[in-house]
Amino acid sequence: MSGQVLRYAAFPAGDAGGNPAGVVLDARGMTGKEMLAVAAEVGFSETAFLFPTRSSAELIEAGTHARVRYYSPLAEVGFCGHATIATAVAHAERHGAGRLDLDTRGGLVPVHTRDEGGRLMATLTSVEPAVEPISSDALAGTLEALGWTPEVLDDALPPYVGFAGNHHPVLAVSSRQVLASLDYDYAALAALMAEHEWTTMQLVHRERPDLFHARNPFPPGGVVEDPATGAAAAALGGYLRALGLVPHARRVTIRQGEDMGRPSLLLVDIPTQGGIEVTGSAIRL
Repeated sequence: MSGQVLRYAAFPAGDAGGNPAGVVLDARGMTGKEMLAVAAEVGFSETAFLFPTRSSAELIEAGTHARVRYYSPLAEVGFCGHATIATAVAHAERHGAGRLDLDTRGGLVPVHTRDEGGRLMATLTSVEPAVEPISSDALAGTLEALGWTPEVLDDALPPYVGFAGNHHPVLAVSSRQVLASLDYDYAALAALMAEHEWTTMQLVHRERPDLFHARNPFPPGGVVEDPATGAAAAALGGYLRALGLVPHARRVTIRQGEDMGRPSLLLVDIPTQGGIEVTGSAIRL
């Protein structure tokens, strides 16, 4: 049904947790104002609105193509990883697994779905990632809003701004406890992120080369924190590649949401070139 809102949790660790997302599989005819109103009513950090470019009879064909728009309760967002995974799984449940090419505001994002032991898994491939330095003033303001000092940062993982569809500052801390005790100034961080057009903060602790713990404040979307952030995971993958920090296996696992009581698992594959692959499942709510 056109405009029907489905609800999924993307990137759950097992059968629980994950990040809730709204999904509208056929949003043809909806205006931006209407989509924003739906996203606000749903209340999740993101709702994805799909605009199929083929008829319903053709949706089962491999290589389905669609335009997609993402809305938080406050504004449109250029790209959202967890809502993309939720959309792909919802689409595959109804039309079969395969490839779904999504035209986002940032570029083409292919998503592949497959059945693994009775559970649908989805892998998105981000647009070409990039990194850029974070200014000293922006870093100082970020640390102040987070209630951190420069001493808590991990010198082996310097602060940068990563991009894989959205811009995410990547800040690594040397202590897992620092990450666990996060308690930030919402208004100050919201203002700073609006000034620099950052989407979420990718705050991480590296337990080992292939395992990261992450937290993602999201005040631009009107959300204190995201329990799973696929776009930021892709940005982290691009950051690790650009800085020559990719583990030998070229796969990184990100554990997120544990400090919120919504454990999430994101698998990030980092090829030598091109987009970053982020894999996860999604469960109906």
